[in-house]
Amino acid sequence: MEKKYLARKADNGEEPLKKGETPLSRQFNQIKAKYPGAILLFRVGDFYETFGQDAVKASKILGIVLTRRNNGNADAELAGFPHHSLDTYLPKLVRAGERVAICDQLEDPATVKGIVKRGVTELVTPGVSFNDQVLDNKRNNYVAAISLDEKSSTYGIALLDISTGEFMCSQGPLAYIQKLVQSFLPAEILYPKKHRNAFIDAFGEQFHSFTMEEWIFTHEFTYPLLTQHFKTKNLKGFGIENSPLGIISAGVILHYLAETEHRAIGHISSIQRIEEDKYVWLDRFTIRNLELIHPTQEGGVPLISLIDQTLTAMGGRLLRKWLVLPLKELKTIEQRQEGVAGLLASSSLLDQVSDLLKPIGDVERMISKVAAGRINPRELNALKKALQQIPEIKALLSVSTSLSLSGLAASLDSCTELVEKIDTILREDPPVLMHQGGMIKSGYLAELDELHGLSSSGKNFLADIQKREIERTGITSLKVSYNKVFGYYLEVTNAHKDRVPPEWIRKQTLVNAERYITEELKVYEEKILSAEDKISVIEFRLFQELVQSALSYITQIQQNALGIATLDVLASFATVAKKNNYVRPALNETEIIDIKGGRHPVIEKQLPAGENYVPNDIYLDDRTQQIMMITGPNMAGKSALLRQTALIVLLAQMGSYVPAESANLGLVDKVFTRVGASDNLSKGESTFMVEMTETAAILNNLSSRSLVLLDEIGRGTSTYDGVSMAWAIAEHLHNHPVHKAKTLFATHYHELNELTQDFPRIQNFHVSVKEVGNKIIFLRKLLPGGSAHSFGIHVAQLAGMPTSLVLRAHEILQNLEKDHVLEDNIDKLKEMPKANYQMSLFGAEIPEGLQKIEDQLKELDVNSLSPIEALLKLNELKRLL
Repeated sequence: MEKKYLARKADNGEEPLKKGETPLSRQFNQIKAKYPGAILLFRVGDFYETFGQDAVKASKILGIVLTRRNNGNADAELAGFPHHSLDTYLPKLVRAGERVAICDQLEDPATVKGIVKRGVTELVTPGVSFNDQVLDNKRNNYVAAISLDEKSSTYGIALLDISTGEFMCSQGPLAYIQKLVQSFLPAEILYPKKHRNAFIDAFGEQFHSFTMEEWIFTHEFTYPLLTQHFKTKNLKGFGIENSPLGIISAGVILHYLAETEHRAIGHISSIQRIEEDKYVWLDRFTIRNLELIHPTQEGGVPLISLIDQTLTAMGGRLLRKWLVLPLKELKTIEQRQEGVAGLLASSSLLDQVSDLLKPIGDVERMISKVAAGRINPRELNALKKALQQIPEIKALLSVSTSLSLSGLAASLDSCTELVEKIDTILREDPPVLMHQGGMIKSGYLAELDELHGLSSSGKNFLADIQKREIERTGITSLKVSYNKVFGYYLEVTNAHKDRVPPEWIRKQTLVNAERYITEELKVYEEKILSAEDKISVIEFRLFQELVQSALSYITQIQQNALGIATLDVLASFATVAKKNNYVRPALNETEIIDIKGGRHPVIEKQLPAGENYVPNDIYLDDRTQQIMMITGPNMAGKSALLRQTALIVLLAQMGSYVPAESANLGLVDKVFTRVGASDNLSKGESTFMVEMTETAAILNNLSSRSLVLLDEIGRGTSTYDGVSMAWAIAEHLHNHPVHKAKTLFATHYHELNELTQDFPRIQNFHVSVKEVGNKIIFLRKLLPGGSAHSFGIHVAQLAGMPTSLVLRAHEILQNLEKDHVLEDNIDKLKEMPKANYQMSLFGAEIPEGLQKIEDQLKELDVNSLSPIEALLKLNELKRLL
């Protein structure tokens, strides 16, 4: 901490200090004013300090002590932590959604008189960080910017992961941008201040957001930022010239990087357009309902956790991207499939590839750190080790008969010169910090070796001095030590201080000892410290030169990262297919979905030991069986059947193998789901309102190649309304004049079975159950024909409903079904016997009702009754009372 910490005099001829202000507090306030929305970590000596409201926030988030220091006429809150703990505390602040400005000392305090110059060296935000503790190695960390043209109601979006250099943009209607946000899940979203509330309504409050001035979101301001960064005259080469809102959003991100002190961004070498027509449309409801990335319920298992068997961080990130952006291009899908087939053709090849991938670190993020000047010696060494795997991978894949794999081999660059240079200069076990020394190999630079020798021999000489002086003086407790104040010194305990030679110079008196220096010690101290300083300077220079050499390999290494990631994902697909008995689907341009023996990829792995998943067949086309109307009780497997069909289609169009005996699939361009029911109470929307809103979005965006999954449409309202809406929706899908969307329609409304009489492309199916006595067994097999019974009361019994309630429900059902019509349900409910009887005390004469009970009891064979039969009989006897 500086000596002038409490000084009242202003430095450098500035305005006089205000009452209660110190030079340090003035410096803090001036820097803080530039970053009002961020927590300022202010470096003071060996600590990062926070002050005022920053300190209050930091102490709560980090669990550190909040203190108060008297600062003139006011108490100032203060909370801090040691500077070497930055990597521990910084991630906690960022994950809490805070923007953190790191303010470092820009001068050596030992060489400065007065206040040390300070400045913000980095502004870390949830979406802009290189810190490994902030980042998830298998997830991209995107910052997104969203712009809006109010006249056309068109939105623009750009996404950047600064840690990898991946930069994308697009534009379109709100639903498309919402889908992209749900797919990529940015860590932070930038909005214009003017539209903040509207944007939060549209995209939700689960994302960390930051608002910026309206003038930044203009084409005139942002277009030059992009052309200047990419050093191009225009943006035609990137295919985004005709996406003005995408350009605005991308330019906003570049401006944001400059504002957050991220100016070394040479690794952001291109920007690509997210082509809407290239990928399967998955709206935000479908991504959620199919549990592709996140489970909908706590403890659930998303699809990605099953299929992600990647061995590298780059592979994990690419797999996630492939999952939310399935392809519509048959050629590219088949290219991926062919790569998986090539790996499965030889078990030894898959094993060899896996062994070579395992040691590869996060090449993509390491080369980004090179570009940003943030890489440390240990990471640079890890980059070398990763690149050393490339020649062997190239050799292995280049001889493969798979064109996909041999093509990957051709795309990889061994970067031989860089590898050799790092290997020649850098030690195998370098330190993390580049200022610690010990980075450069012995034998590389003679001057450096000489200095290391001097430093080493000087320390040995100090040990010799200690041994010699002990023998000369007889002071057995004598020791040579070092501190920053006196340098090297001799320490003698009080018991031996009368033996100290007269030429020793006393420097300090302790409670139990005295400390001395000698001319000889000072000479060697100067030599040793001088050598160590020179070693640090030379090693730092050599390391920086090495980093500069790596800069010229950014493009090649980024290409290697993509190639390794692609190979890793293909190997993951092959591993999952081999382990779980998946097959290669046949994809084509027809309108047919024909799945034989399909299984739900996640549910089949969650079954108890010894229980096998029951596979099912699904056939859909646009001529004979466009809509499968599926009935059956809850828990029978209707929802699983719907989801597994969609997951098989999506896995296939990712390029993966699928859980089925066979799959002949016409390419799908959109997948829609309407499953589950929930109220959106915060917006005042009921279950039925949410249901109808999502269904409307499906019906208004249909195409001929759409796959539609509808589960229990209409259950959020009354029976008659629900049946009516479900009936009308099925009719609409069947009679659409242009698009014959393939549909799986699961329902409890058995009345919908009648649709097949009048609509030839609607076929009835049911998920079978077996009724044994008063129990049901779920067979989970899909069979032709509709079901006339939902077994709801049986399911309620299985769920643990009170027995009296189950019996009463059974009684009501029998009355409702007496004439097999629905119209008189209300009247029949009125005719139902009421459950308002109570036991009475009778005299000696037995009433007629009790006589009947007695007669029936005599005829009962109690030993032959099942529990449910006994309960039903007991209920019947109570009615007689």
